[in-house]
This record gives sequence, C-alpha cells and structure tokens, in this order.
Amino acid sequence: MMQKLNELGALEAARRLAAREITAEQLACACLERIAKRENIVGAWIHLDPDAVLAQARLLDAGPVRGPLHGLPIGVKDIIDTADMPTGCGSPIYAGHRPAADAACVALARAAGALILGKTVSTEFAWFHPGKTANPRDPRFTPGGSSSGSAAAVADAMVPLAFGTQTAGSIVRPASYCGIVGYKPTYATLPRAGIKLLGESLDTLGVMARSPADAALLVGALSGRNLLPEPLERAPRIALCRTHEWPAALPETAAALQHAAQAAANAGAHVHDLTLPREFSGLLQAQIDVMNFESYKSLASERLQHFDGLSDKLKTLLETAAKVDAARYDEARALATRCRAMLGDAFADADVILAPSAQGEAPEGLAATGDPVFCRIWTLLGVPALNIPCSEGPNGLYIGVQVIGRIGDDVRAIAVAQWLQSAFTSS
Repeated sequence: MMQKLNELGALEAARRLAAREITAEQLACACLERIAKRENIVGAWIHLDPDAVLAQARLLDAGPVRGPLHGLPIGVKDIIDTADMPTGCGSPIYAGHRPAADAACVALARAAGALILGKTVSTEFAWFHPGKTANPRDPRFTPGGSSSGSAAAVADAMVPLAFGTQTAGSIVRPASYCGIVGYKPTYATLPRAGIKLLGESLDTLGVMARSPADAALLVGALSGRNLLPEPLERAPRIALCRTHEWPAALPETAAALQHAAQAAANAGAHVHDLTLPREFSGLLQAQIDVMNFESYKSLASERLQHFDGLSDKLKTLLETAAKVDAARYDEARALATRCRAMLGDAFADADVILAPSAQGEAPEGLAATGDPVFCRIWTLLGVPALNIPCSEGPNGLYIGVQVIGRIGDDVRAIAVAQWLQSAFTSS
C-alpha cells in the first residue's frame, strides 16, 4: 500500500518537495484531511485556518525552493508567538492575543521555507494545568505535557514536525507517552525570543518528530548546524543509567530500559552500567527549586494583574513557588554547576547515556499530564536528550527511553539515537 503523504517523515517529505515530486499544497491537504478526520478525538490544535494554510502552500509552490524546510508543515506550540495567528499560552488571560511579530524560531522556519500549519495545544503557561488534548493511541489517557498538542499531532500523522519546549520534561515525556521522537537540544541551541518563558535558565526549544534525523533537520536548519546523522563508524558505547530517581520507575519502564539495553547489545553496542555520583541525588530537588523560583518571577504580571484568570492548579503551584527564596535558588544553581563539571567522568567510557524517559506509560485521565521525574535533572544540566520509542506497557501505550549526550555534542547523540531506533525496530 502506498504511504500517505501525511505519514511521510520530514526528511523524505523535504526531499520530495525540493525535487518537486510533490507540492506543498498536496502535502498540506493530506495533513488537513487527517486533522479533519481525527481532531475531534485527539484535540491537538488550538488554532487552525485551512484556507490560510493552503494559501501559504500555493505561494511556496509558485516560487523557487526557499531552503531545507521548503513546504514542510510545522506545528507551533501555543506559547510561541506567531504574527498571523493568536498566541494564547494555554490561558484564558491571553485568549485572542495577536503578537506583533513571529518568534525567532518561527521567522527562521519560514525563511527556510517551512509552512506554519497552526498552533498546537499547550498546558497553561507550559506548566501542569492541561488543555483538551488526548493521547492519540487511546484518548482515555494523557498525551503528557506541556507540549501536549505538538506530541499528539506528530504521533497521529497530522504534521511531520512540531515545536515543543521543555522546562522539566515537556518534550521528552509527551514524546514517550505518544510514541514518537522528542528532541531537547543542548540548552540555548535555538533562540527563545518570542517564546513565553517559564524558567529562564531551564526553558529549551526543541522538536517533536518521527525519527532523530527528522528532528535534526529542523533544529539544524534553525541553528545553522549540520546535525543530520551519518552512519556510525563503530557500534556505540552506551552507559545504562537508572539515575537516583529509579525508585519512581514503574515495572514497564524497568522492562523497557532492560529491553533497550539488550537490543543495543545484540546490535553490537558496548553497554555498561553507570552510577551517577552521590551529588547528583540532589539535582531533582534543585531543578524543582530553580523552576519554582524562576517561574514565580516569570509569571509576575499574570500573578499580580490577572490572578482570577489563573487555574486553581496554577495558583497552588505559585503558592509553593513563592516559598523558594534566593539563597535556596542560588544553592540549587551552584549544585547544578558542580554536577555539570562532573559530567566528563560520566561520559568517559560512553558516547551516550541511556536513561528512562518517564515513570511508565501514559497515566489514565486528562486531568493531569504525568510526572517529569526522569527528565528534570537532564534539563537542569542542559544536556541534549532524545526520547526514542522502545516498547509498550500493560495498556498498550508507548514507553520510550532517553538518549543523553554531552553538552554541545548533539551530533553524536542524534547519530546514536538514530542507530538505536533502527536497533529497536529490528529487535
């Protein structure tokens, strides 16, 4: 059976678009048809204007190939500014808000030829209060958050790529729950101008995709780096790290990590266990403290001027956040700095670290988005991290594992993640 256009990976779609084998309008129509069929179940989009999308596509088809993203539809998380679409940040406070300019990442994507398909659902200010999105595999379960709509839209073949952001686990965790690749680059790889920030020293712009190479295409095009993976010259060295948070892992996550390690070893990788230094045991609370301190200040205007418009969940989170003082914040940042300096030893005999992405498969219900417990420390450290789908849990939902690289060595992390995705597929 011929693959539907909306099911193409980003790299393959980009190749066909550049060769004029397919048109941007054809690809956009396929995506819009899928959305029309499934959006009432999945609820991935908060703003979509099909007529405007098709007008964009026809303009792209009428002109020359603009760049590496020419004609590729991209979903944009609704905390990221778009001049031609509202940006609501998942909050009624910003209902109908129209920014004056695109966020830097959106402008750069358009300049590289991308077609901005629409705005995807975000939790309230990219924290924990969920939007309407359901898990496309089974709508009784959460898609995760905060990049809920982006993960669900890519997983359901509504769009090949979508922007996500991560402050704690908002790219990796929903990618795990929805069974796709989620790539959080090294901190500050991509510009954040025009994004509603929550944690100044944590927030990282990344992407949801169907393969590490697809994710690398978008991040590389916007960052000016060639991140596309080349075949590995040798099988990778992988450090299997359960982390100090391992007691939080459900049985399906333990099984997934073991399966991932075995599949990698069977494919020729050298896999060894890694125990993080004792100091790393404090990073979980340090990340929570940093996130609370910075978020309390980032949301100062909303808290002081629009308090009644905040959800009860956010009000409770802000009450807790207010208790973190500057001394505690500085201690948390100092611990992160010390542990970051120790990462060289952790990677001494490894190309990447393999760790859990989430506690288990997606929890049932849409009132919460799951716990980012296995993502927090890596976000705090600023390392590149990719979720790779690995196995299924007891409810038939996806479970991923996290591929973590050295700071700034995204190329190697992506290449090993691509290798692992192939190893998992063939195992």
